[in-house]
Amino acid sequence: MASSSFHNFDDEMDEKSDQIFDQQFENLLIHHENRQGASRSKKKRAYIKRQREQGHMQLWNDYFSEDATYPSHIFRRRFRINKPLFMRTVDRLAAEIPYFQQRRDATGRFGHSPLQKATAAIRMTAYGCPADAVDEYLRLGETTALLCLEHFVQGIINLFGDEYLRRPTPEDLQRLLDIGEIRGFPGMIGSIDCMHWEWKNCPTAWKGTLNDINILDRSPIFDDILQGQAPKVNYIVNGHKYHLAYYFTDEDERDGYTQYDVSVFAQPESNRSAQVDFTYSTVMPSNIGNMMSIRN
Repeated sequence: MASSSFHNFDDEMDEKSDQIFDQQFENLLIHHENRQGASRSKKKRAYIKRQREQGHMQLWNDYFSEDATYPSHIFRRRFRINKPLFMRTVDRLAAEIPYFQQRRDATGRFGHSPLQKATAAIRMTAYGCPADAVDEYLRLGETTALLCLEHFVQGIINLFGDEYLRRPTPEDLQRLLDIGEIRGFPGMIGSIDCMHWEWKNCPTAWKGTLNDINILDRSPIFDDILQGQAPKVNYIVNGHKYHLAYYFTDEDERDGYTQYDVSVFAQPESNRSAQVDFTYSTVMPSNIGNMMSIRN
């Protein structure tokens, strides 16, 4: 009797186990079929034949051929750089940065030219436009345009950082002071375009954008001044002696006009009254590109 009950119990357990297994297997099968169906219904990314060779030829004929459509002053306005300096930059990038070297793909077709890639980066930085905006003219997609910008910026830092992205030497400062004084502004060492005042109640949605305020905040240009490490200079304006250089700014965002009367700085003639104080310490990092990690 006991043996019969034991066998009945085993049979019931086997049956329940089979039911559970069948149910789990069915659930897994349904889940797998659903995933396959979703994968089949997912659209593939469309391939666009952009004719990148046409984009290069259009760019070349517009700005770089002997009989270019647009003259040099329009090039300077649209690229924010003169043509010889731009070509020098492109030649260095193409010679030393692998991304800017034009190569053939698996089909033997040439990729985008160094001119196309550098122009895409320059246009995005000059106009602050989105990456997709250069597609129609330069014939390169949004992802490629962003890569152009990334490699361009990194290439400029690597190739030209030691020469240009550095603090001015005393000789550089004296040259800048002489230029400023000749133009009627003794003590001025540079001009900063659109130095806007910070907007205290700026809408939250705008605070993450790279407008003039945020770019200035990211820049290390005033870090030395804030840390009391600014170079000392000596100059006289209207009989008053000053010992700190200054940057001239052209605009106040709130009303479009400067807050100060700049006529008090104007000098009729230059007799080199502005001079660098060579006693200040120059034992500081020379490459401003290296300062970015310190700020972050």
